[in-house]
This record gives sequence, C-alpha cells and structure tokens, in this order.
Amino acid sequence: MAEFEPRENQITADTLVVGGGIAGMTTAIETAEVGKHVILLEKTPSLGGRVVASNQYFPKLCPPTCGMEINLKRIRINPRVRVLTLADVEKITGGPGEYDVQITLNPRYVNERCTACGECARVCEIERDNDFNYGLDKNKAIYLPHLMAYPFRYVIDPAFAGDARMKKCVEACAYDAIDLGMQAKTITAKVKAIVWATGWRPYDATKIDNLGFGKYDNVITNVMMERLAAENGPTQGKVVRPSDQKEIAKIGFVQCAGSRDENHLPYCSAVCCLASMKQATYVRERYPGAEIHMFYIDVRSPGRLEDFYVKQQGDAKFFFHRGKVAKITEVAGSKNLILEAENTLTGEITKMEVDMAVLAVGMVPNTADAPPPLETPLDDFGFIVPGSENGVIGAGTAIRPLDVSATVQDATGATLRALNLGNRR
Repeated sequence: MAEFEPRENQITADTLVVGGGIAGMTTAIETAEVGKHVILLEKTPSLGGRVVASNQYFPKLCPPTCGMEINLKRIRINPRVRVLTLADVEKITGGPGEYDVQITLNPRYVNERCTACGECARVCEIERDNDFNYGLDKNKAIYLPHLMAYPFRYVIDPAFAGDARMKKCVEACAYDAIDLGMQAKTITAKVKAIVWATGWRPYDATKIDNLGFGKYDNVITNVMMERLAAENGPTQGKVVRPSDQKEIAKIGFVQCAGSRDENHLPYCSAVCCLASMKQATYVRERYPGAEIHMFYIDVRSPGRLEDFYVKQQGDAKFFFHRGKVAKITEVAGSKNLILEAENTLTGEITKMEVDMAVLAVGMVPNTADAPPPLETPLDDFGFIVPGSENGVIGAGTAIRPLDVSATVQDATGATLRALNLGNRR
C-alpha cells in the first residue's frame, strides 16, 4: 500500500506488527498472504532493520538484497499490508481480540511527491554522523536511509529541520516535496493481536574499558565490520582500518567482547563466533595474504554450522587462539594494536600485534530499554518471555538471540500465534 501517512485518524487491521526488521516484515507478509489485514509499524524512516545493514547472510554468504528485495516486493504488491514508518506506540489498551493502540507518526519533512532525485542532498550544507554506517562516515542532514529504503523517499534529521540552512534544500526541490513545517500526528489503530518484533542493538563497547573501543581508532565492532565490507558502505567494500585507510594485513577478532561476563552481558549471543568467521572470509577474499587471528573462550557452531568452522580451521592463514582477550593497547606511532590473552589450555600469555581489532559484541534486545506494554513479562536479560496470554507476542530477537534464518522461522510461528489469538473473539 503506497499510502504511508494515513488521512484518517483511526485505522483497523487484524494484526499490528511493531518493528520493521526481518522478523516484523516476515510476520506482516505471512499475515497478509493468508488473507488478513496487517499494520507494520517501524520507528525509523525505513524498513529493513539490522539485516539490510549487513554485508552477507550466514551461512550462504549472499548479500541481503537476495531475500530483502523479494520481501519488499511482497509488501508493495499486497493491499492488506499497511506500512507506517517514523511511528511510535504511545499507549495500548484492551485485550486479545480488541486492542486500541495510540500511535504517533513523527514528521519526515519530505512528502509523497519526493522522487529521490537527490538534488536536495547535493545542495545541503549540513553533515551528520551516518548512523546506517555506525558513524564510520558522514551523510547530509537530508538523506536517503539506504539504497533499499522503503519508502524510497528522503528524510530530514529532525535535529536540523529548524536550521535556516535547510531552506536551500527546499529551493532545490523541483517537486515541492520538502515541508519543514510538517508536524507529528496521532492516530488510533484497532487490532485483534499485537506482535512485538523490535529487534536488537549491539552492546555498547565503550563500556568495556579494557578493550579500547572509542579510545583507539582501529578498534571497531562486528557490526561496523559488516559496513566496512559492504559495497554500499563507507569504503565501498574495502576492509581498511579507520585511522589511515590502510589495507588489512593482520587482523584480530576478539570474541565474547563483554559477553558471558557478569559485569556486562552474562549470556552468550549464540551467533558471534560464526559471524566473526564469516567476516574473516571478507578479509581473506580481498587480501589473500592477510592473517586472521581469532581469540575465543570456546567456539560455538551448533548443528550443520559446524562444517563452516571446520572449513575455517583448514585455512593456513586463519589462526585460532584459545583465551579471552583481557587487554588491548595501541603501539605508539603505527597505531597498531597489541592483543593480550591468557591461553586457557597452556596458561601462557599471548601478545599479538595486529593492524585492526574487531570486537564481537553481543546482542541486546531493544525490549531491555523499551519494555513492551501490557505488562508483558521479560526475562532477566530483557527478552520477551513467550506464552503471555494478555501481553504482546514476541518475535525474532525480541525473545532470544537468533541468526537470520532462525528469526524468519520464529516470525512465522508468531504469525500463527497472533492469528489464533485474534480469532478467539
């Protein structure tokens, strides 16, 4: 459905899905394709979530365009799906079969006449940290979220909507698509069931004092590594270190960065070991002579994914070091890094000098910071506990750490649970 800004103040559907990442999109598609109406609500300017910011899926190692394009097409052509972006849930009342949801639609400052020609961004004088690239580069204050954005429409960072310099963008638009006076709007949705698929965020690596993130230029996180390796990323797919754009010859992957640690994340995020091995393939493909050094407590590669681990062990340039990195320091002058870890098998202290270090930070559910409504029960880590009768239905990484494939499967199950719940009345 092309109408992203409802004209009416009240809308209806069978299911409301909160969160427009891969879990939310899957739930919305599956709901609509069995003949039910669904509202897909996303708080950012575009659908796609964390998956669309990745370089390759695991374990097939294909780009996110493989599945995302198909899903976006299924959403575009299905009249039973209504997409609301820049939307926040303010209040939910009622119960299964009869929910009333108050939703705030925040201003985009760019209307439906936008053709994404880019003239506004070309004249824009204001730059901001590019959050899609995790701050590795800058973009303009008026921007297209990414190349697969849906809606495919520019948006203005609200921090700069009142800046007088934005008037140049208004003047440059031949389609009268920029409205700096756009206001927030509140609407009500009447739905029978609610699926909460708000996804995850990477653990804040600045809290891990001993690993140097935010202190040393060449310490990055695993999500940043995905953007470095992506062709539409800040370096057009070149894996280079931030300090001087030097190509990688020796790189360290630091597992359990803050994870399985009572001072940070007590749990294992399940996907980090394999994600780091996947990212190592990016380096080896681009720089065949580069060395990979992975420091770990124990490698977790369940089921059929063990084959990928075995394959990496056969790579003569891939070195596995048992031991959690306790400290990272910078080499004066070169900005290389020294990784220090104790080998838990031999008791020896390993000191390894590398060009760049990638911290495998864990997955934190967004529900930990923004709990869902209706007294939906959460576990000790902030994940939704499945099975609540009156609360929302959790989907994907809102209930536990999952890879993309498992997230899609879980979202399909959430679809069925929502349909069953909605049919009770």
